[in-house]
Amino acid sequence: MDTAVFSEDVVVKKVSIVGTELVENYTVYVIEVTVRDHRWIIKHRYSDFHDLHEKLTAEKKIEKHLLPPKKMIGKNSKSLVEKRQKELEVYLQTLLVRFPTAAPKVLSYFLHFHQYEMNGITAALAEELFHKGEQLLVAGEVFTLCPLQLYAITQQLKLAKPTCSNGDAKADLGHILDFTCRLKYLKITGTRGEVGTSNIQEDSLTFDLSVFKALLQIEISDCNSAQIMGLPSLKPCLVTLSVHHSAASMMDVLVPESCESPQWVAEGALTDCPVTTIIPTWKTLTTLDMSHNHIGCIDSSVKLIPKVEFLDLSSNELSMVENLQHLYNLIHLDLSYNVLTVLEGAHTKLGNIKTLNLAGNQLDSLAGLTKLYSLVNLDLSSNKLGQLEEIRYIGTLPCLERLILSNNPMCIIPDYRTKVLAQFWDRASEVCLDSTAPTEKELDTVEVLKAIQKAKESKDRMANNNEKK
Repeated sequence: MDTAVFSEDVVVKKVSIVGTELVENYTVYVIEVTVRDHRWIIKHRYSDFHDLHEKLTAEKKIEKHLLPPKKMIGKNSKSLVEKRQKELEVYLQTLLVRFPTAAPKVLSYFLHFHQYEMNGITAALAEELFHKGEQLLVAGEVFTLCPLQLYAITQQLKLAKPTCSNGDAKADLGHILDFTCRLKYLKITGTRGEVGTSNIQEDSLTFDLSVFKALLQIEISDCNSAQIMGLPSLKPCLVTLSVHHSAASMMDVLVPESCESPQWVAEGALTDCPVTTIIPTWKTLTTLDMSHNHIGCIDSSVKLIPKVEFLDLSSNELSMVENLQHLYNLIHLDLSYNVLTVLEGAHTKLGNIKTLNLAGNQLDSLAGLTKLYSLVNLDLSSNKLGQLEEIRYIGTLPCLERLILSNNPMCIIPDYRTKVLAQFWDRASEVCLDSTAPTEKELDTVEVLKAIQKAKESKDRMANNNEKK
């Protein structure tokens, strides 16, 4: 059966009943709704149509005879179901023609416009914020939006039309804009695959974050960095930026402008190379969490985050530690669960680091960690460290207090703990190994091992002196 079509500029909406299902002792009608390229399925029984019609006749003066009458006898017979399916489809089509610009709230929810259609999504969000927005802002809570909602807001702002298209003041777009201008904590969570019963792929929908004027913290997950517009507009006030399952490089997030201007330089930097664009730095950003992405290198975009103190790049695909010398304020670095095999001259890049997490890599040597004199916490668990002699590279670090070596090959060596602690010499009692402080018995054993080691060293010196004679 042909479906009804109406247009708002280029917007095309269609509705058709594509089938039925028998659930227990009643018939459910399977309805397909299409708006532009977006399509979704909803299911309703006749009583749902009846409730909808009752509300529309009361609120919008819809003629009562439009809805096919209720049948009690033979209501599930094939002929009646097929006849009613056609009649209910005509009923829905008639309603869409009757309300060409904005569907009443009751019809919008019946057709799930509030979940999948641009006007319906923004109207539902606006009404929610009309009732709870001020309370959420005062409480300072994290507010969660999905890419589809942000896409709807972005598209609505592009249209030359009133901010309240359905006549309901509670659904005015202004409530959303007032809220986004003042919101401080935002979480954006996408979905992989299709949304609900629709064909909508959220990671293909672009959205603009420039409507947020006061954000201090934003967390983005399960999106596509290419769909995110306006992220640089958050630079004046953003303190914490978290991006997960969304990026293939740091550059994509920190310098999206690089796609159009590959010859760029950070604001205030000196360069002799030809430059096409000067990019402002993230002046207030102190925490960057880009864990759980597909980042293969620490690229030059870190020049734009000079104030960052906490950097989390865990669960990526890093094989080298580079460019971190630009982060003068960095004190906490998480590089766990990457594919690091060597660390060469780490102190030249991580001079002031206090906490370093290298768990879950492929390290078999600690030679590169010798001069990290500010290091307090070091996690080396789940690597390939097999030789106790490697501990000598970190045994002289003056500030190291917490060391985790669990799940390394060396851990199966007899008396592993005391042999590790002994390499810290007079500081053995100050080192918490594998989350456990040294016991008195262990420290006594350490003293014995130290005495043996000193005796051995003295004997070796004497042997060398005799050889010289």
